[in-house]
Amino acid sequence: MTTTTAPRGKAVSAQTKSATPAATPDVQAQGVSRREFLYYIWGASLALLLAESSGAIIWFTLPRFRAGEFGGLFTLDPAAMPTASTTTAPAPNSAGKFWMSNTDDGFRALSMVCTHLGCLFKWVPTNTRFECPCHGSKFTNKGNYIEGPAPRNLDRFAITVTYNDGSTKTSDANGGPVSIANARLISVDTGKKIKGQTHG
Repeated sequence: MTTTTAPRGKAVSAQTKSATPAATPDVQAQGVSRREFLYYIWGASLALLLAESSGAIIWFTLPRFRAGEFGGLFTLDPAAMPTASTTTAPAPNSAGKFWMSNTDDGFRALSMVCTHLGCLFKWVPTNTRFECPCHGSKFTNKGNYIEGPAPRNLDRFAITVTYNDGSTKTSDANGGPVSIANARLISVDTGKKIKGQTHG
């Protein structure tokens, strides 16, 4: 057996030196420590608490309107509606803040607020039209723009009509008229305002 001399005077066997395997890195799977686990639990608990609190606050602050109150559902008697005509004066519903307009093509619930700057307009029977006293916007009894600074037709509210045979019909996405001939019940949802179409 041959021996070699180490620089510091130690004899090392060449055979032993070649037989020693190279050192391999010690790889072990690291688990979650108790402290990290508690951090995760606290984080999840806080996230759940925030979600529950946010949900409760949103539920509490969302408006809930009763029937017969603005923002809620108004039930109307068809017999109390104005007669269907192009010149018939619409009837106001002050509690619901809408005009009940029954024209030759059907019934509409028109918002009482002008589409210009939010003034309250009125019906002028001598001119058979709506006129805003603030800036002079004018509209037909169907809610269509005639003249003035208003950028669009009058806003409308969604309508559902229940007929004597039990069938129902709802106003379209533009708040178009609904026939109330043979109607048993008219419902106006003041929580669903439909913007009037822009003109020009």
